Amino acid sequence: MPTRIALLRAINVGGVSVAMADLRAFFEKLGFESVRTLLQTGNVVFESSRKGDLEKLLEAEAVKRMKLATDFLVRDAREWQAILDGNPFPKMAETDPGHLIVMPLKDPPTAAGVAALRSAIPGREKVEPGSRHLYLTYPDGIGTSRLTIRVIESKLGTRGSARNWNTARKIAAAALSK
Repeated sequence: MPTRIALLRAINVGGVSVAMADLRAFFEKLGFESVRTLLQTGNVVFESSRKGDLEKLLEAEAVKRMKLATDFLVRDAREWQAILDGNPFPKMAETDPGHLIVMPLKDPPTAAGVAALRSAIPGREKVEPGSRHLYLTYPDGIGTSRLTIRVIESKLGTRGSARNWNTARKIAAAALSK
């Protein structure tokens, strides 16, 4: 059965609190198997052979069952590993992984959106697009940067959920372990 990863947007960091035990129970009640959560920021690894748009299903069921309106971004384990393998900033991944971000997106980034985003970068941050994600560097820190998720989403015209490189690797390890 395929291993999948669900990332919830803005959970336990933006005022929306969800206990990881409740999140696991939610996935299990939907019939997903081997459900595991990582950290407290809405990272779920699970198994499912279900076809169709899992993101829409999870979003609709979360509203209905948990009164939780948030975006879910779902990737399979192979796609997540390809995201890690495609990192255009390998040196930063080793020396400063807390300031290297991968941001899965709802829609693929367009060339025009990436150009608009790059022109809006006020500091030393860098952005590189992937197929349905971005890689971002914050060499001077994330908390003080003016390159916020609101700026990123407004320039790209799509939503996403960011994870630092340390978290991205932990998700990969959980998805690939059996």
